[in-house]
Amino acid sequence: QVQLVESGGGLVQAGGSLRLSCAASGSIFSINTMGWYRQAPGKQRELVATIPNGGSTNYADSVKGRFTISRDNAKNTMYLQMNNPKPEDTAVYYCNADVASRPTRVFYRYWGQGTQVTVSS
Repeated sequence: QVQLVESGGGLVQAGGSLRLSCAASGSIFSINTMGWYRQAPGKQRELVATIPNGGSTNYADSVKGRFTISRDNAKNTMYLQMNNPKPEDTAVYYCNADVASRPTRVFYRYWGQGTQVTVSS
C-alpha cells in the first residue's frame, strides 16, 4: 500500500511565496514521474508541473518562471515552490506519482488527497 500526502497549502498574498510538499510512504520499490496538478472551482483538473526520476521538468505555461518543482528521492518527497503567486493560482493542488510497490514491482499512479491554496490580491 502506498500513500501520498500533501502539505504546505494555505492562504498567501499575491507576490508572496509558498512551498508545497508531497510525501510518498508505504511499500515503495521505485518512483518514476511525479507531478502536481490543480483544480479550481468549476474547472477541470490541470497539469501544473511534472518531474521525472532523472531528466527534464515540465511546466504549464501559466506557471513557468514562477513555480519550481523538485524532488528528494532519498525522502520520497516532491516539492512545489510557488513564487509570485497570483489570485488565479487559487485551487486545490494534488500530487501524483507513478510508484512500483513491493512485492509486485508493478507501476501504478497514485494521487494525494489535495491541499487548498488560496492567493489573495
